[in-house]
Amino acid sequence: MDNIIEIENLHKSYGSVKAVDGISFNVKRGSLFAFLGLNGAGKSTTINIICSILKKDSGLIRVDGMDIDSHADDIKKITGIVFQQSVLDARLSVRDNLKCRAALYGITGEKFSKTLDFITSVLSLEEIIKRPYGKLSGGQKRRVDIARGLLNEPKLLILDEPTTGLDPQTRKSVWSVIDKLRSERDMTVFLTTHYMEEAGGADDVIILDSGAIAASGTPVDLKNRYSGTYIKIYVPYHDDDAAIKAIFPKAEYDNNCYKIKIDTVDDIKRWVNSCPAGMEDYEIIKGDMDDVFLNVTGKTLAGGVL
Repeated sequence: MDNIIEIENLHKSYGSVKAVDGISFNVKRGSLFAFLGLNGAGKSTTINIICSILKKDSGLIRVDGMDIDSHADDIKKITGIVFQQSVLDARLSVRDNLKCRAALYGITGEKFSKTLDFITSVLSLEEIIKRPYGKLSGGQKRRVDIARGLLNEPKLLILDEPTTGLDPQTRKSVWSVIDKLRSERDMTVFLTTHYMEEAGGADDVIILDSGAIAASGTPVDLKNRYSGTYIKIYVPYHDDDAAIKAIFPKAEYDNNCYKIKIDTVDDIKRWVNSCPAGMEDYEIIKGDMDDVFLNVTGKTLAGGVL
């Protein structure tokens, strides 16, 4: 699989603040790529440079083999983007919003009708296509925002926090659509998100911290390097400490349970078989991307989001 994005030694500063500090990475064609970091880490700055919204200070960017310095307009033609905030007109209908945006790509007449029919079917917009955009629910608006990003049949779709503020059911529905389109069109999805479980489904992940790459790899690689597996033993009262510490010397008690980090499957078997009487309620928890982010950056997470 070749690369659709290649970035080498990218720099962007605002005065003395280094927003992007010499980052280099590639994005494989057809992959789901997750770009993570706290607000201010450099994610949006990097995206805006890729989309030619911002000028880089230095470095090399190629998209689909084209240098951004000499082929910015060509790159825009193959790129779709869903911004954090909507850019559509609240007073216009969904159809009229999409028609106006399609015209910017030269998609008009019969070509627009065919494109609209396809997008309407895939994103289930039939019931809202004639309604004013401003009257839609958050999930409905997000589907229309994604429709706008797909009008030009992009090879690269950039999703900048596409599901922030959506309820779990709507988030699942949005991702179902994105995954279907990616598989059907061999489309690359470049994702920034504050939901670590979304990043867990990516092919490759980069974590930014203060404009620099703090960690990179597949979710499995990152979890193996920066997270761990734990046993949680639930007890109603904190009165069996001595018996538990005899088996689990490093056990930590918090919120009605003991948490113990384990290293091997054999450790699990040994500890479970040695459990004192009454220690029946336990679970084995594999480290997740929340743990990875916390351990890589040293930053805390609140409510499951960064």
